[in-house]
This record gives sequence, structure tokens and C-alpha cells, in this order.
Amino acid sequence: MIRPLALRLWGTARALPFLLPVSAALAQTDTSTSALQWLQRVYTATQKLSYSGVFVYQQGQQFETSRITHVVDASGPRERLETLDGVPREIIRTRDEVVCYLPASKAVKIDKQYGSRVFPDILPERLKDLSENYDIRKGEIERVGGYDCQVIVIEPKDRMRYGHRFWVDLHSGMLLKAKTFDENGEMVEQFAFTQLQIGGAIGREKLKARFSRESRDWRVEDSGAVLTNLAEAGWTIRSGPPGFRTVTELLRTLGGTSGVGHIVLSDGLAAVSVFIQPAKTKQPVSRPGLVRQGAINVYARQVGDHWVTVVGEAPAESVKYIADAVEFRK
Repeated sequence: MIRPLALRLWGTARALPFLLPVSAALAQTDTSTSALQWLQRVYTATQKLSYSGVFVYQQGQQFETSRITHVVDASGPRERLETLDGVPREIIRTRDEVVCYLPASKAVKIDKQYGSRVFPDILPERLKDLSENYDIRKGEIERVGGYDCQVIVIEPKDRMRYGHRFWVDLHSGMLLKAKTFDENGEMVEQFAFTQLQIGGAIGREKLKARFSRESRDWRVEDSGAVLTNLAEAGWTIRSGPPGFRTVTELLRTLGGTSGVGHIVLSDGLAAVSVFIQPAKTKQPVSRPGLVRQGAINVYARQVGDHWVTVVGEAPAESVKYIADAVEFRK
């Protein structure tokens, strides 16, 4: 979507490839239990359903329309997403590889996103923890794009995370619409399908990229992301906001700079990324201090001879809290 779209759909952190039994996670009231089961259905739908459709994303007064095709077969999930208005962009995901084609600048960006998954960032093994930081309940039955949906209301218990409202298809469990609310209860973004086919015959040709990464006149940028343990290099996060835990640590190339550390934290629903960049120049990934774009907050500060930049769909207080907790210990 606008920030860009792929980040919203594929996120920066995914669940482990197994599901813990949900029964232990559902030791709540009947209403809460039912709502948590609906979140489990949303996660399962993202892993097992094939679908094709068009959706609209809104951030403030900006709108973006995109077409997505998602196919799950024996080889795993594959996706193709293209923007239909604004700056052209096409994104192809094959299992853990994401390739983004930017025809306007003739650039191809390749990322190996270990543990990456689709929106929403629900970690199934963390379902039992969600109720510690969110009040989760069922709302009314409403229609979205011709589908009857169960509304799920997710309200944060503190100001360190956003609230959400999900519209989930009664039959498939697929998320058809979502709204995000900031710490003041104001809506900061939403998306909704306007056309949708769930299951049935979805032509594999719809997954094929219109462009080629082999084109001579296109610039290829590969993140070269690999799993790592940044604590061995001396980097630690002293303490994150309540409920947030580290789920992935990587080394990658970012903006032409190699050896950039990347830590992903999640509270089971929201994901926040920490980038640790050698200060070869005077500028970090983002300018120092706080920057906000819609639901995304970015906070950068210098730690020794490195820039620490925290990016996440979380309130500014939460993002700054994490940035200030990053330490280097020799």
C-alpha cells in the first residue's frame, strides 16, 4: 500500500511454521475466547487460501488501488501484487523471496524475508498473550464486498500500541477489511477489498511478472539478508515495551550500505523493525528524531559509530522507547 503497499500485506515478521494448540490460548471469557478463535481463523486463511482481488488502501486523504493474486499449492504460497494507480509498482513473492519491480526508475529490489508473512501480523504462538495487551471482542455482523463478515474489535490496554477493527469473512475466515486507530482513537489507515474471488480456478499466469530482473537496463538491488545473532556483535535491546519480543535478527544491505543489522520485534499483532547502520555518512536511514507517515512512526538516533533507526506501525512513544533501549556492549 502507500507505505509501500507490500509492507502492509507481507509485514516484517511471520510466525514459526507451526501452530501451538489454541486451547491453552483461549482461557478467557466466552466472548474473548470466540474473538481469539476468529483471529486464529484469519491466520489460517492467510496460509491456506488462494484468492484474487482488488482492494483500496486509504491513509489520510491518500488512496491507492491494487490488484493481488495469492495462490497456495504444494510448492507453497506465491503472490503477485500490482498498483493500479499512482506510481507503478509490481511485487512478486515466492515463499520467502520478495521481488519488487519499479519500472519508473528501472529498478528491481530483491529481499529474502526470513519469517515474513501476510498482514495482519498475528503470531499464532502468541495468541495466548494478546489478551494481556489488548481487549479483544466480537462486534456486529456486517457486509464487505458482498460477503457477510464478523467484526472483531481489538483495543489496546496502553498507549504503546494501536487499536484495530477487522472484518472477517464468516465462511472462509479471510480478512476483507481492516481499520487502524492511533493512541487517540483516530483512524490512521484502512483497507478493504472491492472485488474478490476466494478459491476456484485462479490462472497461474496471473502470478507471472510483467518485467524481468535480467533486463540489462534495469538496476538490481539485493538485500542479501541472512539470519544472524546481533548479540554476538554486541547489540542488545535492554527492554522493549510490555509484550514486545524479538522474533527475527538479520544482516542485510540497505540503501547501498552492507552489514546493516535488522531486529524485528512483535507483540503478537504489531511488528517493529530496528535497523543498526554503520555511520559511514552523517545521515541515518531516516533523519534524526521522530518522523511520522500515517500509522508508521520512525525514530532515529546515533549510538556510538552507528545509527539506530526504529520503524513500526506503533505509536511514537513505543517506537522511541525501543530506540532508546538499543545498546552496544563490547
